[in-house]
Amino acid sequence: MSKRAISSDLHRNIGQLIIVGFDGTEMSPRLAALLTRIQPAGVILFARNITGGEQTYKLLHDCQACVSTPLFTSVDMEGGMVDRFRNLFGRTPAAADVFATGDRKLFRKHGKLIGDICRTLGFNTDFAPVVDLAFEASKKVMASRATSADPKEAVVYAREFLQGLRAANVIGAAKHFPGLGEANLDTHKDLPSINKPWKNLWAEDIYPFRTLRRELPMILVGHANYPAVTHDQTPASLSKKWITHVLRKKLAYRGLVVSDDLEMGGVLKTGPIEQAAIGHIRAGGDLCLLCHIEEYITRSYEAMIQEAEIDAKFAERVAESAARVLAFKEKSSALKRRQPPPTPEKLEKISRQVWELREQVGLMKLGASAS
Repeated sequence: MSKRAISSDLHRNIGQLIIVGFDGTEMSPRLAALLTRIQPAGVILFARNITGGEQTYKLLHDCQACVSTPLFTSVDMEGGMVDRFRNLFGRTPAAADVFATGDRKLFRKHGKLIGDICRTLGFNTDFAPVVDLAFEASKKVMASRATSADPKEAVVYAREFLQGLRAANVIGAAKHFPGLGEANLDTHKDLPSINKPWKNLWAEDIYPFRTLRRELPMILVGHANYPAVTHDQTPASLSKKWITHVLRKKLAYRGLVVSDDLEMGGVLKTGPIEQAAIGHIRAGGDLCLLCHIEEYITRSYEAMIQEAEIDAKFAERVAESAARVLAFKEKSSALKRRQPPPTPEKLEKISRQVWELREQVGLMKLGASAS
């Protein structure tokens, strides 16, 4: 194979390890150039990118037009505190509020409605549900995002929510491995250190991930540090111990491993963005989330190419993960199905369904607390 062909394969492979976020609500020449050059695995939108149903659909469609392989068109949508569509459809209930009803059918309905919203707007991937446990330590940080301190109960909600997403043909992702239930700092700003013994982590925090491992298309790895396990200050998202030894080997997980946003303070406190991206892939991860800054995206992309050119082991890791991502895309019906543009009637119907679910959850919560 010629050097040019090798270089072309490497550039393609590196692109398949990155999901990018950006500013703006429409395609621009600058964004088109970035997507065309990097050919990323996916894009992720936030509330800053979303002003209307038709606008969101068109933006995602225009992103796909720049990239030759099917994109993960992704969003972080849980309901409650993490609700990227609030301005379009009103508030979707939080996971904790839905869980408080005790109604499994409602857990699934929550996932199905969020999945339907995603599909209608052109998304095929939702980085949800949260399976972190609702321990006292993380209450101020996680609040209504976590459902229960009991890992078995957290699994019941997550399993139904995922079934709902699947019924809408949307890919789900459990987060934040190996668990942020004991984290008293926000990983958006800081690197929490969770000094919990392995035995307790295995029985509690890791329980949802190991129980659901065959049902999870993706697992998103958090930025907390677990010194009792790794004996160092490395965040789980950059840890070979956690990703390769525990998640891949001990749990025998076969889906895609995604980093939490590598632009978050919890990981950038350990080093520059390019080190974080290389570190996640080297540790055994498949997809780097780079959610905002264009310079960070290009620096990470270029640094990974340079590292693969000088380090054969890293080049092997890149090829392995790129092959896994591409094989996943080839098999995924969620990426093959094309949704028609949303009509005003469809958007109005979703707004009504969101309101109805919110009312239903509120009434059932009242009934559950009264009994």
